[in-house]
Amino acid sequence: MNAHYLRNGLTLELSREACTGCGACVEVCPHAVFAVEGGKARILDRAACMECGACARNCPVHALRVKAGVGCAAAVIGSMLRGGAPSCGRDSACCG
Repeated sequence: MNAHYLRNGLTLELSREACTGCGACVEVCPHAVFAVEGGKARILDRAACMECGACARNCPVHALRVKAGVGCAAAVIGSMLRGGAPSCGRDSACCG
């Protein structure tokens, strides 16, 4: 089971029209957000995305977009550095 990070405001977008089904997103995603089915990527669990940006940086056809560093990836890293609970700045309950 994947952890869920953002409850609202996810920036992850997938263009199935542009996707070639190469599977790079599946390989690099640390939280198994994607699967390739029928020759195209599919988002399995949007709430598991921590907006790290690995999928978009590794997609050879630019079928993925995400605002990397604005979501829980930044919040989790920031909380480890500062101590305390993660906060992505959107609202107090976005990460969890």
